[in-house]
Amino acid sequence: MGKYWKVLRLFWSAAIAAELEYRINFLIATLSSLGNLAGSLFGLFLFYRTGYTFAGWSWEAALIVLGIFTLLQGFSAIFLAPNLNRIVRHVQEGTLDFVLLKPIRSQFWLSTYTISPWGVPDLIFGSIIIAYAGQRLGLKVENYFLSLLPLFCGLLILYSLWFMLGATSIWFVKIYNVTEVLRGLVEAGRYPMIAYPATYRFFFTFIVPVAFLTTIPAEILLGRVQINWLIGTALLSVALFWISTYFWRFALRFYTSASS
Repeated sequence: MGKYWKVLRLFWSAAIAAELEYRINFLIATLSSLGNLAGSLFGLFLFYRTGYTFAGWSWEAALIVLGIFTLLQGFSAIFLAPNLNRIVRHVQEGTLDFVLLKPIRSQFWLSTYTISPWGVPDLIFGSIIIAYAGQRLGLKVENYFLSLLPLFCGLLILYSLWFMLGATSIWFVKIYNVTEVLRGLVEAGRYPMIAYPATYRFFFTFIVPVAFLTTIPAEILLGRVQINWLIGTALLSVALFWISTYFWRFALRFYTSASS
């Protein structure tokens, strides 16, 4: 593990140094995050402006979901998009060979090689929204601590799904549209699942587990979710991560080296 932490520090220090050469990008990323957040708030406001509420979800409770979704966007921009979208390029250009020859796990290398600080504004704005809504709802510190586990599990679920899609590039080289479809489906997580018809709720819970990314962590933060959902979230995240690992190993059996 010590070797991996040392490699991780080298990866990220080099990545941040390279990204900070273009500091104006941070301003652009901040403005982009503000624009996206304003659009999300406006969309949510359209539902609540006439006094209508999603069943069991006040305005402040719905803001919690939106705040968690914004955190998820920040995490994706910092860690997932810069790394996992490059898997396709590695396969196309044959540079995956060099990754496989390195004395560390290829999945670790592909998942952590770089980071982008331009997702930090989303993390800040998401935290502000959650803190504001939590203060209005009178949430206690223990509520926030309890929500850390399902939030981490949600991040692990999103990573596992994204990585498995990236791994399919070994068979289907051009899969950029597929990852965009996943990102589009995750967009549904900006609102509580109760906002959607029953068929969509089933799809976003048991087919593409978007509900486990935002709604369930929000309900745990609000202190009203059943323990079986918490256990289910943890089990699902571990299972998907395990599947992503073995799926990658399976996919590598079909990888044809650029040098062969």
